[in-house]
Amino acid sequence: MQYRYEDLAKMIDHALLHPTLTDAELEAGCQAAITYQVASVCVKPYYVKRAAEILAGSDVLVGTVIGFPHGSNTTEVKRYETEQACRDGAAEIDMVINIGKALSGDWDYVYQEIHLVCQEANQHGAKVKVIIENDYLDSGGAGLAADQLKIKLCQICEAAGADWVKTSTGFGFVKQEGGGYNYQGATEHDLKLMREACSANIQVKASGGVRDLAGLIRVRELGASRCGTSATKTILDAYPTHASGETNSDTRGTLGQGGY
Repeated sequence: MQYRYEDLAKMIDHALLHPTLTDAELEAGCQAAITYQVASVCVKPYYVKRAAEILAGSDVLVGTVIGFPHGSNTTEVKRYETEQACRDGAAEIDMVINIGKALSGDWDYVYQEIHLVCQEANQHGAKVKVIIENDYLDSGGAGLAADQLKIKLCQICEAAGADWVKTSTGFGFVKQEGGGYNYQGATEHDLKLMREACSANIQVKASGGVRDLAGLIRVRELGASRCGTSATKTILDAYPTHASGETNSDTRGTLGQGGY
């Protein structure tokens, strides 16, 4: 199936989150977001104000991250981060849940934290995407198998007022027995599971490991409406070939390769 350029471009939250990102790279990234007509940029909190200045007059939104990347901040800190980000110009908030509390089965804590951030964001007209970081949930927790745990968290996110549930941060590296680290990010299995776990009132965002146009299209086919990626140029530069019909329509994008 062929898609319009704008339908694919407006799925992308252009990620500008690398720890070493410089001021010049922020400027270039925001300009690229305008050029490629993506949905938003996702920047670190201290860059929100500058990104809003650069993107003023365009239809590219400013998004930022809260409690990122490990979700370890206190609830009040996450609320205040959200307040300041919105005042600085953020229209979308990507918050990380308290993963340890989720694995402990402290559902009230998880709910209240998400609800408080959503309340704060909504006061400023902003929307919230809640990151549950699936890589850390793959062994299950709180007496639940992995899939049941992910479903439970999707249901809590929806009940708490989230606009999206999001697979990953792009930085959730899991230590292996040999001492190395592994990271999958968005997988087909998790995207299907999350879409089925939520009602039509809440959307799904993929993040981590989507690096080509076939991958973006696969994300869309699985029911996700947004995709966080730093590979925007590579993905959208391939669109003319897609539009011409020169690509194999049976080609499926490869997901779950980790990274942002």
